[in-house]
Amino acid sequence: MRHIALLLFSLLVMTHSYGESVSSPDGSIKVDFTLDNGRPCYSILYRDSPVVAPSHLGMTLADGGADLVDGFEVMSTNHSSFDETWHPVWGEESSIRNHYNEMSVTLLQASTERSMTIRFRVYDDGVGFRYEFPRQPHLTYFTLKEEETEFAMTGDHTAWWIPGDFDTQEYSWTKSRLSEIRSLHPVVMKAHTHNLSWKTFSPTGVQTTLQMLTDNGIYIALHEAALVNYSCMHLDLDDTTFVFRSYLTPDAEGNKGHLQAPCHSPWRTVRISDSAVGQLASRLTLNLNEPCKIEDTSWIKPVKYCGVWWEMIAGRQTWSYTDDLPSVNLSLDDYNSVNPNGTHGANNAEVRRYIDFAAENGLDQVLVEGWNIGWEDWAGKKKDYVFDFQTPYPDFDIDALNAYAHSRGVRLMMHHETSGSSRNYERHLPDALKLMQRYGYNAVKTGYVGDILPYGERHYGQWMVNHYQYVVEEAARHNVMVNGHEAVRPTGLCRTWPNLVGNESAKGTEYEAFGYTNAAHTTILPFTRLNGGPMDYTPGIFETDLSWAGNKNHVNSTIAGQLALYVTMYSPLQMAADTPENYEKYKDAFQFIRDVALDWDRSVYLEAEIGEYLTIARKAKGTDNWFVGCKANGTGHKSSIRLDFLDPGKKYIATIYADDKTASYVTNPKAYTIKKRRVKAGDRLTVNAAPGGGYAISIICI
Repeated sequence: MRHIALLLFSLLVMTHSYGESVSSPDGSIKVDFTLDNGRPCYSILYRDSPVVAPSHLGMTLADGGADLVDGFEVMSTNHSSFDETWHPVWGEESSIRNHYNEMSVTLLQASTERSMTIRFRVYDDGVGFRYEFPRQPHLTYFTLKEEETEFAMTGDHTAWWIPGDFDTQEYSWTKSRLSEIRSLHPVVMKAHTHNLSWKTFSPTGVQTTLQMLTDNGIYIALHEAALVNYSCMHLDLDDTTFVFRSYLTPDAEGNKGHLQAPCHSPWRTVRISDSAVGQLASRLTLNLNEPCKIEDTSWIKPVKYCGVWWEMIAGRQTWSYTDDLPSVNLSLDDYNSVNPNGTHGANNAEVRRYIDFAAENGLDQVLVEGWNIGWEDWAGKKKDYVFDFQTPYPDFDIDALNAYAHSRGVRLMMHHETSGSSRNYERHLPDALKLMQRYGYNAVKTGYVGDILPYGERHYGQWMVNHYQYVVEEAARHNVMVNGHEAVRPTGLCRTWPNLVGNESAKGTEYEAFGYTNAAHTTILPFTRLNGGPMDYTPGIFETDLSWAGNKNHVNSTIAGQLALYVTMYSPLQMAADTPENYEKYKDAFQFIRDVALDWDRSVYLEAEIGEYLTIARKAKGTDNWFVGCKANGTGHKSSIRLDFLDPGKKYIATIYADDKTASYVTNPKAYTIKKRRVKAGDRLTVNAAPGGGYAISIICI
């Protein structure tokens, strides 16, 4: 009788539940998928300990009919494995292994005859999963009310977070327990330098990448990969249960996405490691993106540049040509009878000065901001027809300056500030790109300061995600590289479109001039913002006291710390952001900026703790030379590293750019030492990073 009862219980469980699992190739990570009473659910274990507790999946719809959250049964389950090595056009290493085990579960909602597949890919460094909707008669065009993805945390973890915001990531990162986010949210917002466009949605809402650390030493990061034709995902925390729920950026009507089957969501990612350096070494986000779609990538090259920019940011010069016009109508006629303001930075003499500096120091390009008409009334006006990206100011001779730049072996870098008018940018983009090709420009810095036009759309909504993608693809057709500022934070799309060489999407060096960046900022960004792709952080500020520009603020770093950023803040696009005359004062330190590579064969993550310090060694592509960078927070760091990454039997000269023993980012930021010594594989170096400082080392094979 007992045997019959157990059999009946087993049949009942089989009727109402379903379970399947998939593990990483090394077996350290396991995903369990269940279907309990028709509701999809997953959980993640790391080394047999729960990392993500049982969490629900699904979507609610805004256009009527049953939501895609329950009432499902399993149609099929498939398991597979994949292992390849691919070679990025540029990157932190010249080859990346893409090795995962996959499980796809296809579900049928019998009441509506709709089907949905949930696909999991499990790597040794984390998990990616997404929703897929095949072509089907009962689900064609549909509108999302919300994506109901959950990430149930197993405790009150320590987190590094910024508030959930539909328009900007330009916040300082806060370290706290999950349970403290609600109480700290008003403090963070009070300190926030409210951008021209910003919109928070919840006192417990946060943005990704959300970096966490459990009490038992497990590092977890939540993000997304391959964000295409979909709204950017935020996370809203239930701080009584520590469950995060996805919160997509709404459109002007409040909807979260408009989809057409067949289609799929971006990948939802969970990066897992038992060390901070393991987080830095992960390639999960890149691997979840599609292979490169550009057939000929020979024109895509890393760029080291300077530019007419920092003097405007610091406050000594302006982007606009005149102070006489309260408004302009994009016509040179507006400028024929006005007085120049005398502070316009993008003038012929100034640009030539930067071209000469670039040519004399081996820099590839010169960025020029404020070269085109329209800057007099661009910011915060919600102006549709604001720039044409083609007509220069009277004091910027585009023909002569391009000829001069090319004669000196330098290119000019185009700047396209849209002031948020995406419609206007799309209106002019084809002709603007043709102008770039005509003059030999091959890189553009785009900007989206201010509220988005069309009205009501947000920087991180589906409309703008599609706009950014259009710009990248259209630029690729014209052999132009893109550096997007104020765009949605990256999700690894630079693998698919490697002409996307940089993004901002976080507080960059400009916030040092505004007085709103702390010394720990650059020890957090590599774990958070850089998860999705490189950042155009614009380092290299040597004159940290900005009084020379009439600015009362100062840069929260030492000179040696600024040098370290060229290694620790990876990007194929690196700016020598200070002015030529400021670099002239510190020629010996500037040599590291001249020497440091932009593209790498290998990266070794030597030591790190989030928000405290990180030390990275990188081997320059196609050479035997290495560069090391260490950046510390406001308390400093004593670093002792072994040079085990060097090739045995080879000899090297190490040039060590370090903080002087008296250095501090507050009291003595410009005190540094430069020492040379012979080194070999296995040697140990001990170097002190001052508060807010760091060190940089070039290791040249001899």
